[in-house]
Amino acid sequence: MDKFFLVSLLALLIAAHGVAGSMTCGSIGMLEELKSLESFDIEEETEVEELSDIPSWRSEHGGKVLVNIDSFGAAGDGESDDTEALQKAWGVACSTPKSVLLIPQDRRYLVNATKFRGPCADKLTIQIDGTLVAPDEPKNWDPKLPRVWLDFSKLDKAVFQGSGVIDGSGSKWWAASCKKNKSNPCKGAPTAFTIDTSTSIKVKGLTIQNSQQMHFTISRCDSVRINGVKVSAPGDSPNTDGIHISESTNVIIQDSKIGTGDDCISIVNASSNIKMKRIYCGPGHGISIGSLGKDNSTGIVTKVILDTAVLRETTNGLRIKTWQGGSGYVRGVRFQNVRVENVSNPILIDQFYCDSPSTCPNQTSAVEISEVMYQNISGTTISAKAIKFDCSDTTPCSNLVLSNVDLDKQDGTVETYCHSAQGFPYGVVHPSADCLSSTDKISQVADSTMEEDIPHTEL
Repeated sequence: MDKFFLVSLLALLIAAHGVAGSMTCGSIGMLEELKSLESFDIEEETEVEELSDIPSWRSEHGGKVLVNIDSFGAAGDGESDDTEALQKAWGVACSTPKSVLLIPQDRRYLVNATKFRGPCADKLTIQIDGTLVAPDEPKNWDPKLPRVWLDFSKLDKAVFQGSGVIDGSGSKWWAASCKKNKSNPCKGAPTAFTIDTSTSIKVKGLTIQNSQQMHFTISRCDSVRINGVKVSAPGDSPNTDGIHISESTNVIIQDSKIGTGDDCISIVNASSNIKMKRIYCGPGHGISIGSLGKDNSTGIVTKVILDTAVLRETTNGLRIKTWQGGSGYVRGVRFQNVRVENVSNPILIDQFYCDSPSTCPNQTSAVEISEVMYQNISGTTISAKAIKFDCSDTTPCSNLVLSNVDLDKQDGTVETYCHSAQGFPYGVVHPSADCLSSTDKISQVADSTMEEDIPHTEL
């Protein structure tokens, strides 16, 4: 069992012993030893390294070399094609140590689908103060790059920052989606901003909006810090996830506001050590782990923390979603200090997820879900089932803990639904979670195998 999860459980379990008196002396001793384990908490704001702003844009400032897209023939009028100018500017900035690739403010640069590849020289900064805008006509999209717009890969210690905008011009893409019109064929669309196969990346202050499909994808990366980012699209824009994390480790997202037509944040296979703090979500589908296990695949997500968030008028709240027939596990998750306002399904585990136009077949295997804590969750729901744990008969959810949960419905009563779910409530839990099946919680903790902690790489 994950160390940070055990530390979080320690106080609850000891307090539960005082109430129930069912713990053995050996179990108490074992739990006391867990106090010495390192906690897995997200950094406080005072510990976040601030990116230094560059106050003046001369040819050189503070030892940095300015590479301005305008110097390479960019028009910046939002209508002329500035793709070639950006590619040339990237080539120079990438090969020059301590360079700053500048997208100047108060200008719009029309850029077609492009891949920007490293490795680059040391200390590259991409300063986006103006607007990068995508072509708005899907029919003219480069068929060689059907799923990306601005794709950055193989970078190390690069910084993306500024007050500018990455605008995907996605309205025609949304209209062509099968989720908007069932007569349309179902096919993928580009992600606006992708960082792939990179390490020690910082993203600060940018706005990403109106993406063709997903807004911001972090794929196959290690050590990514996202701070003060805004993601925006209409609530009915299909598949427009805000920040999507795949096959990545040591990712921090904080002080960010996300409102889209899909998950505000989605975390999928082979991702671990994901920390989110001070997140505003809405509209959208909430904050999700998954989906995992589609087409009988293996999905593994471990060590995820959401600490301090507001979810407003989203169609889901805190969600874990997996397909039938999958394998793998979700383990060591903590949702804490979350306020929900008029949210459907505030707390949801769905091991029967089926995002398909046809009925999904019943299958016995499932992605295992265990060690999930919900602590200090409050607010209002528009669903009668405010808490729903819909788990597999063959692979039940286990070690689910609810502590200080208070969810109400303005025009009716609320309830908790459990199917093949094991765990326990502690403290104030409303609606009651007595439907969770009881297990020998302490012996489960004692008998579980301690996993080696994955170190978090500081940026």
